[in-house]
Amino acid sequence: MKERIILTEAPQAKELNMIVGWRQWADAGSISSALPKYLVDLIGAKKIGEIPDDGFYLFQIPGTHHLMRPVIKMNEGRRESLERPTNEIYYAGDEEKGTLIFLGDEPHMNIDRYSNTFFDLVKMLDIKRVAVVAGVYGAMPYNRDREVGCMYSLDSMKEELDRYSVRYSNYHGGASIGTYLLDQATRDGHEYFGFYGMTPAYEFPVAKDDEIEGSIDIPQGIRIETDYKAWYDLTLRLDHMFKIGVDLAELEKESQDLVEAIESRLEELEQEAPELDIRGYLASVEADFTERSFNPLDDVWSSGFEDLFGEE
Repeated sequence: MKERIILTEAPQAKELNMIVGWRQWADAGSISSALPKYLVDLIGAKKIGEIPDDGFYLFQIPGTHHLMRPVIKMNEGRRESLERPTNEIYYAGDEEKGTLIFLGDEPHMNIDRYSNTFFDLVKMLDIKRVAVVAGVYGAMPYNRDREVGCMYSLDSMKEELDRYSVRYSNYHGGASIGTYLLDQATRDGHEYFGFYGMTPAYEFPVAKDDEIEGSIDIPQGIRIETDYKAWYDLTLRLDHMFKIGVDLAELEKESQDLVEAIESRLEELEQEAPELDIRGYLASVEADFTERSFNPLDDVWSSGFEDLFGEE
């Protein structure tokens, strides 16, 4: 019988938490698909296991060509590689605390078997808390702290989550893999929550043909494919919660560079298409936005008082 979970190492830390992302639908800003891999490299996590494909993925859909198919690479007639859907488990930590990072492909079918296997892993390793990261697109200021949506499984978690400057989700619609697993986590009593970073996406008013001079290709909108600012804001929260000890300097610089790059692109568009009134559009976005910044000052104060007075 095929193994449902393959582990080459069982972490022995007294407390284990897991950060989870998928290559999936809810992946604005590449938060779900790329942030977990970035964290793997940042904290030096090593692969310790995987959940093998157990009928979770379609090979193709009738009427489509490349959609869903594995990607094969050939070299002079020989197979060089084949990219398959994967669900990999990484780990870094010590005897006291450990962080698992799970990065997978959103399943196409047999979702309940996938869900059961996922939570079998949680129970097998006695994982204290599961944190899902994902992204959604929305109109928000590009140069402000990202709004972070939140979902959670247990009532007992809310008082703590209140301190993380989140907006609790009132979403009603199609489920992603993260929200689907929330249902089982709630029923089975697992500590499970999701942080959803809102990534800026702008839909500009469409100008009439006679308002556009020349033959400039005017975009109808802008969206950020890799939102380092959202990565930073989510990682800041996760690092504070799980005490990982992440060095955020690189992400902070990437965030600043991203803001400057967007500003530069908007200035170009202003010159190319003043009829779009980009500044007026952004002003309306700003007027409707309430910033929820996360500033873990309790740690700063605690550290400062300990330096002055010792543990007492």
